Amino acid sequence: MPRKAFAKVRPAVMKGERNIHMQERQGDQRRRAELSIQKKYRKPIWNKFVGGLRDYGMLCDGDRVAVCISGGKDSMLLAKCMQLLQRFSPTRFELVNLVMDPGYSPENRARIEENAALLGLPVTIVENRLFEAAASAEKSPCYLCARMRRGCLYKHARALGCNKIALGHHFDDVIETVLMSMLYGAEMKTMMPKIHSTNFPGMELIRPLYLVREADIIAWARYNDLEFLRCACRLTEGTANGTMDSKRQEMKELIRALEQTNPSAGQNIFHSFHNVNLGTLVGYRGDGGVHPFLEEYDRPGSPYWLTARTCDQHDPDLRSARPGPAVSTARTCGQHGPRGSGEGMSTLRGAGQFGPAPEEHSQDKT
Repeated sequence: MPRKAFAKVRPAVMKGERNIHMQERQGDQRRRAELSIQKKYRKPIWNKFVGGLRDYGMLCDGDRVAVCISGGKDSMLLAKCMQLLQRFSPTRFELVNLVMDPGYSPENRARIEENAALLGLPVTIVENRLFEAAASAEKSPCYLCARMRRGCLYKHARALGCNKIALGHHFDDVIETVLMSMLYGAEMKTMMPKIHSTNFPGMELIRPLYLVREADIIAWARYNDLEFLRCACRLTEGTANGTMDSKRQEMKELIRALEQTNPSAGQNIFHSFHNVNLGTLVGYRGDGGVHPFLEEYDRPGSPYWLTARTCDQHDPDLRSARPGPAVSTARTCGQHGPRGSGEGMSTLRGAGQFGPAPEEHSQDKT
């Protein structure tokens, strides 16, 4: 071969070799990320992911789910867990990994695409200019952006034939939302594990990472040397830590401070809204109105009457003072296991609805 021709061929061969080497390295990192979910982080991530799906009935045969990927650690882990579940579960469902570009910088857009390719996640990308619209808001641009993003995700997911969208909200997001609602919204309001859409009939939102702690998601990302977007919002690019001062960040710090003196504080907040004592609520909102406790207070059989009867049973002097049949609510005490233990979240954990654990098939499936 002539010298000049060889000089042209050799760089092309070297480039091809580099590409092969890079693909092999990405393949190794992808397998490591998958196996770490199945093995090293099996208890804090995989078991809680599958447990949340079972506890709250999030997934059914025939579902077509749009996994909404923002580029952060939570949504990327969610997409990977859903992909693994689809591989091993007898529950048959379809997946679409939906990435909405609301105006990312070129660098952030490239990072999302690179991480998706690295983890073996095929993505569908749709574009709009939500960041520009949210930036024009005088108050709460993050809230406005989140609302608009949600609507766009529903719209595109339905156009893709999906009946559900899956978001990456985790355990910490849930308890932070509860505290924000109480301290700044003057109401007791939770972040539900699943919810029907009011504006898109037939669509449903699910949160499969509902039981997974954020610290475990961060640990998984670090273990696999994965760098995800912290916040791709154009409004935060100029800040020191890439985030805006927000009430949610304030709640994170408050929970962290509480857990220093009471390590179970976060768990207790979570279990408290699974174990609401209706007979101690002064009022509630529902059926299009506000209902004070006096509406039901004197009706035999109401939660307030049952609460009083339960208290009377422990006091001999009051035991015969209140008329009416003695109704015991002892059956509800400890029904869900010790307080904060989570033992009674579901009796379905071992039912095998989603099939055997993935590690049983990891050798011939990965």
